[in-house]
Amino acid sequence: MALNIVLIEPEIPNNTGNIGRLCLAVGAKLHLVKPYGFELSDSRLKRAGLDYWKHIEVQEYGNMESFFRINQTKPMVYFSSHGKKDFWDIPFEADMFLVFGKESKGLGADVLEKNLENTYKIPLHSKEIRSLNLANAVGIVAYEGMRQLRGH
Repeated sequence: MALNIVLIEPEIPNNTGNIGRLCLAVGAKLHLVKPYGFELSDSRLKRAGLDYWKHIEVQEYGNMESFFRINQTKPMVYFSSHGKKDFWDIPFEADMFLVFGKESKGLGADVLEKNLENTYKIPLHSKEIRSLNLANAVGIVAYEGMRQLRGH
């Protein structure tokens, strides 16, 4: 079971480091789409990813257009607090791309409008919170994907 975790323009190195470590734990490939809010050499990214970073399979893209052009035939699902369907309803499949937006704004309206049918949310109990931390959100979704795909 291989999933692909995609971070569109990540801004916080600690989140990306934690997500990288998570990718190694679940056997996922990490796709990073520029521009970043940090350098990949950032010590905070390395500290969050610990000594695992050298083992993580990472692919970088110069921009969103490049990412979508290269992976246009791949199955993708998108995550937004504005999604209409819960992430539990995702029909996970091997090699699926799980696409997450930047910490401050999420995915852009243009991406979401083109992919409404494949946009999901993580339900939030409290009306006082807008969204979850990106690393937490990726962890929740990745482990649900693993749960659904186990044995495949």
